[in-house]
Amino acid sequence: MKRKHTYKFPRAALTVDCVVFGLDAEDLKVLLIQRDIPPFEGRWALPGGFVRVDEKLEDAAMRELSEETGIRDVFLEQLYTFGAVDRDPRERVVTVAYYALVNLQGHDVAGATDARSAAWFALDDTPPLAFDHDQILKTAHDRLRGKVRYQPIGFELLPEKFTLRQLQNLYEKVLDRPLDKRNFRKKILGMGLLEELDEVEHDVAHRAARLYRFDRKKYERLTKQGFNFEI
Repeated sequence: MKRKHTYKFPRAALTVDCVVFGLDAEDLKVLLIQRDIPPFEGRWALPGGFVRVDEKLEDAAMRELSEETGIRDVFLEQLYTFGAVDRDPRERVVTVAYYALVNLQGHDVAGATDARSAAWFALDDTPPLAFDHDQILKTAHDRLRGKVRYQPIGFELLPEKFTLRQLQNLYEKVLDRPLDKRNFRKKILGMGLLEELDEVEHDVAHRAARLYRFDRKKYERLTKQGFNFEI
């Protein structure tokens, strides 16, 4: 890329960091990597790294996520920019944070490049993180709790086919509060966004429940007509 101008002022380095949320039957989880290089060697941190000069921010986030954890092709949205002067002991570094939502069943993780390992942690049981990543994680969790009530992004955390019990569990874990079963089901079914399938769950100890699927095309069509999603 040809540069037309030069600058006399020093410039901060630019990085991206990714907060990746997943969900199982017990917990809302976050994906962390164990750093294999200084600073904070051996400490757990969010996946991320430096942005290349000719690279778009979202491309950099996807690349770092893939390189350090093996995760690809996920829902990814820009979160916030963190630029405290002393947030990185090496030099002045500004980071653009993203958050991602993934279905745990569809993604195997493994540490690579400068990540010694990669692992899922329950959100309420994370170790102290490197840099200012505890602050970034809290900001991402707050954003998720706010947004999941007004946009159906939570379906990214579920398998394609799911039960109403799994769906309610998702919202209870993200919002960190119990929901009335009858009211929740009445509201979510009343939106008309779920396709009831002629299938039930398999290999469960309890009575097998009906499976559903989120109708994304219908949601997009209704949104254009002024439909508001709200839990």
